[in-house]
Amino acid sequence: MTPAALADLVRAVAVDVLTSRDLDHAALPQAVTIERPRNPEHGDYATNLALQVAKKVGVAPRDLAGWLAEALAGCEGVAEADVAGPGFINLRLAADAQGEIVRQVLDAGEAYGRGDALAGRRINLEFVSANPTGPLHLGGTRWAAVGDALGRLLTAQGADVVREYYFNDAGAQIDRFVRSLIASAKGEPPPEDGYAGGYLSDVAAEVLRTEPNALSLPEDQSAETFRRIGVGLMFDEIKRSLHDFGTDFDVFFHEDSLHSSGQVGEVVEELKAKGHLYEADGAWWLRSKEFGDDKDRVVIKSDGDPAYIAGDIAYFRDKRRRGFDLCIYMLGADHHGYIARLKAAAAALDDDPAVVEVLIGQLVNLVSDGKPVRMSKRAGTVVTIEDLVDAVGVDAARYALIRSSVDATLDIDLDLWSRRTSDNPVFYVQYAHARLASLERNAGELGIKVPTSATDVDLGLLTHQREGELIRTIGDFPKVVTTGAQLREPHRVARYLEELASAYHKFYDSCRILPQGDEEATPLTTARLALCAAVRQLLANGLALLGVSAPERM
Repeated sequence: MTPAALADLVRAVAVDVLTSRDLDHAALPQAVTIERPRNPEHGDYATNLALQVAKKVGVAPRDLAGWLAEALAGCEGVAEADVAGPGFINLRLAADAQGEIVRQVLDAGEAYGRGDALAGRRINLEFVSANPTGPLHLGGTRWAAVGDALGRLLTAQGADVVREYYFNDAGAQIDRFVRSLIASAKGEPPPEDGYAGGYLSDVAAEVLRTEPNALSLPEDQSAETFRRIGVGLMFDEIKRSLHDFGTDFDVFFHEDSLHSSGQVGEVVEELKAKGHLYEADGAWWLRSKEFGDDKDRVVIKSDGDPAYIAGDIAYFRDKRRRGFDLCIYMLGADHHGYIARLKAAAAALDDDPAVVEVLIGQLVNLVSDGKPVRMSKRAGTVVTIEDLVDAVGVDAARYALIRSSVDATLDIDLDLWSRRTSDNPVFYVQYAHARLASLERNAGELGIKVPTSATDVDLGLLTHQREGELIRTIGDFPKVVTTGAQLREPHRVARYLEELASAYHKFYDSCRILPQGDEEATPLTTARLALCAAVRQLLANGLALLGVSAPERM
């Protein structure tokens, strides 16, 4: 019996109890809360339903809890039901009913934990979107890991997710990059507002290999050559770095296309016609304050050029025209102002601001030998994705970036994450999976078949305390995935996997699984192997949601 099935049972029993006493069962919540007590001695699960409903139906909480407990105790699969405190109900399940969770995992396989809460939703998930002016830095790398994991979570809940990278190939930052490339090609220092780093000389040299006469061309043609080739090379490198990191995109959207296609001009004229733009000081301003922003925003600057927000508005409208009913933007720590700005843009287009969802990620710092790592060997001024991967590997890098809430600044201890010990969280989880794979190999060498289904397995034999704790931890996985998707918090999956690995290691240390010496395999052996197979499947499923490998040997 899964927690969800138990919640349904408790609600059904509550309907019968209230109806039999002429009390209004409409007071019951649609979803009954089922939780695991912190102290296992209090039971396998607990519910506060009586406390929620008693006042609404005009009875004392403990009285209602007593009626519910008495009825629940007589239900199939429930071994005990007791009242605790002011009206909590503690429940203990029969071993065979609890073992049903193992059966469900083995039957569902890779699909266990998936749901349909977001079925029918078309979600545009935009993340990373780093400017192609240098290698991907740690802030973008954090979003590469978290954004990819979030996309996997949303997909696991039935959503149609398109991962999108907004390629900023227009604007002042590209002009600075081009000037920096030309200076590097000439052997000169970068301009005062330009970019620095060893990568510039590599890109500049490649431009000259492709177009040897690039520096001798007229100034405007030379700049365009360095722009065309240099930006392309830089963006190719970013895409290659992301792919090697396990993050791929469905769409690379070019900002410049919004201008060249006329979409920016079109949306500006539309906003003027709606009366949402006004002219002041030679510029055109969006009345964004009327739509919840803290101030009005310049859309067309006094020199006639569009401001950055003009592209943002056109980009949002383009997403909506492509059929997305939710647009999630994952932005850096310095983009808090974009939340109200983008929602105001949606409202100005007579759209629902709730269609826009902005997630802000905080900064990432690397620490080694107790000291911050601030400089890249190649980029010079920033630490890059390659620096992190070279130090700890892809799996550890992704896991380290995902396992903490993006709301907080993250310090990554390179010494910790490069260790192959149990204090390294990703090693701890992966080792549990490898240990389970080794167990299956050992069983095969003894001629014992590991169950791939629980059809002929007596799961009611799993009565040890550690077995029960492990099974109940397994049963939490679907809720973790659902909640992680709803709250946009992939770190919940990582923390859950650590809890599952801990529960497995404790079980392994307390319960002998394979026979020793001349002992024969017993039905309990088979039941425990089925439980181990379920844990292995679940570890693999969870790691897959994070884009982290599940090794069979370590």
